[in-house]
Amino acid sequence: MPWAMIVQAQTLQSPNGKLTLNFILNQEGVPLYSLRYAHKPVIQPSRLGFAIKSGTEQLQTGFSDPQYSYTTENSQWQPVWGQEKAIQSQYNEMLVALTNGNRLIHIRFRLFDDGLGFRYEFPKQRNLYCFVIGEELTEFNLAKDGKAFWIPGDYDTNEYPYITSQLSAIDTLMKQATVEITAQYPIKSPAVQTPLMLKTDDGLYINIHEAALVDYPAMQLNVDGVNHALSAHLVPDALGGKGDINAPATSPWRTMVVAEDACNILASRLILNLNEPSKIKDTSWIKPVKYMGVWWQMFVGRGSWNYTNDYRVKLGETDYSQVTPNTTHAANTENVKRYIDFAAKHGFDQVLVEGWNVGWEDWINPVREHVFDFVTPYPDFDVDTLQHYAHERGVRLMMHHETGASATNYERHLDTAFRFMKQHGYNAVKTGYVGWITPKGEHHDGQWMVNHYIRVAEKAARYQIMVNSHEAVRPTGLSRTYPNWLAQESARGTEFEAMGGLAPEHSTILPFTRLMGGPMDYTPGILRTIFSYYDPNNHGQARTTLAKQLAYYVTMYSPLQMAADLPENYEHFADAFQFIKDVAVDWDTTYYLEAEPGDYVTIARKTKGKEEWFVGGITDEHSRTAIMNFDFLPSGKKYIVTIYEDGKDADWKNNPAAYRIRQKTITHGQIWKQALAPGGGFAMRIVPVP
Repeated sequence: MPWAMIVQAQTLQSPNGKLTLNFILNQEGVPLYSLRYAHKPVIQPSRLGFAIKSGTEQLQTGFSDPQYSYTTENSQWQPVWGQEKAIQSQYNEMLVALTNGNRLIHIRFRLFDDGLGFRYEFPKQRNLYCFVIGEELTEFNLAKDGKAFWIPGDYDTNEYPYITSQLSAIDTLMKQATVEITAQYPIKSPAVQTPLMLKTDDGLYINIHEAALVDYPAMQLNVDGVNHALSAHLVPDALGGKGDINAPATSPWRTMVVAEDACNILASRLILNLNEPSKIKDTSWIKPVKYMGVWWQMFVGRGSWNYTNDYRVKLGETDYSQVTPNTTHAANTENVKRYIDFAAKHGFDQVLVEGWNVGWEDWINPVREHVFDFVTPYPDFDVDTLQHYAHERGVRLMMHHETGASATNYERHLDTAFRFMKQHGYNAVKTGYVGWITPKGEHHDGQWMVNHYIRVAEKAARYQIMVNSHEAVRPTGLSRTYPNWLAQESARGTEFEAMGGLAPEHSTILPFTRLMGGPMDYTPGILRTIFSYYDPNNHGQARTTLAKQLAYYVTMYSPLQMAADLPENYEHFADAFQFIKDVAVDWDTTYYLEAEPGDYVTIARKTKGKEEWFVGGITDEHSRTAIMNFDFLPSGKKYIVTIYEDGKDADWKNNPAAYRIRQKTITHGQIWKQALAPGGGFAMRIVPVP
């Protein structure tokens, strides 16, 4: 997009000199920025600023008198849990102070070796104290067209299949409505969601997202395909505003990770580095968790969430002794004991139980204030008995709080619900927000709900409770600030394998998109992938091989990992199940060996505090051969590698259960070639030779 003559410009370089940022103020007082990577342009001059909804103030043109200040940072910090035991934060910073009439606004740029972060800051001032954003005008005018990995904009869900297309084709595809729509949430944004992953025609990988989303609506991206240009599209509130600002205040960071190698996109910790340090002083109670759950059996037709099929029952109004119980209700005491026994036998930390509390008969469609009370169990779920039963076996139960999207109801019950959890030995909760948000008119990704998710994490921390949120806004690195916020869903996970299936390429895209902002509760480990086993009329299947399910524990990073399948299926595939039992959930170091978005990912990780490594590799619908260098292993020793791989004739569709387990001895620097079947994968455990 052409701009008027440049009046003033200022340059900032990354510590290694590869990235160059130019800040520009043109003759109309419009602030602009551009970005180069080495000799390649990344972002052409792109505007900054705001359209204001309330009052007559505008922050679009007329800026003047820029004042510049500079700082540098080179430090290291240790996450409570993560993909590394220590993270380096090194950047050069430029703070631009601008005047607009008698109003002040600051734009803070931080340039790392792996990308750029910038945000708006509104100092405390008399003439710009309280206002409503009409739209953020931030642009990302890309220098080149390229391949994009994207999902359509939606203010209320992230659970779409990913589309791969040229960036220039996105707006046409959106207008033609050729994208698959879930139909659960009919309100759609004209934009695409972030993180947006791009591979430009000149070979650069670019990831656009945001960091530290606090007291602000989530950002989506309008697409101008003709000019391969993007612009901010904020999620509106119930009154159409796009952010209530009360100075002093800051926006989230707008982030761009840039690399010539896709592995370096995955290795970036820019988003975490742009978040504030932990607000929780004592983090000793926060631990990564490997868990099982009364969950998958409902998806394959072996159980139900609701205690009765009488949908006339109402919370607080029904005597459940007077209704006919549903014989398939899964959250019953004896069934939960079975899971506890299995978890204890095989070394799992916790057992999630969904459908334990009253209210599941009529919860998903009505938009109402009162849905669940989070403390009243169904008659066949004995809270006290199960608490003692789990405790005696060294296992905890994991709480489930489905809110039915009534966030106001949940907030009223939070203290009571968390006290109930502490009383009965629970220290982790899975929250859910299925449906239309209450308060009415608000959205899952709007400012009100963004603040709600943080309020829940803060309140949970006071009770020393860890949180796993589902149907929430996609993460933006806030797990650094609130390390008890272990994981989120915020994308299509394994449950969709039972609801039509996930494309084999889906899990090769997620590390470059959804996982850039933080860990996902993907719920892997489905070893019985063909569902006719449960019902001859069920022709569905998980679109992976068995070996690929094992690989997910390495490629789909999370400190909260579920073994999602049924206990009897793990008993049937006991030798493959051994990998799930062995694999770690917390790491010293991570090595990205191979990666190409939409095609394949191969990752190695070292277990925290142990001389032990795990490797996982996955592919899309095509077979391939992964080529790995084991130079990440220390030299001077021999190592035993146990390989869980696709069988010779394995195929996600026709022969998914074909797998082989073998062992070999390897050394530092050895080159390894590993075959992957269509929709397949492999997993490895590596330990020193005794």
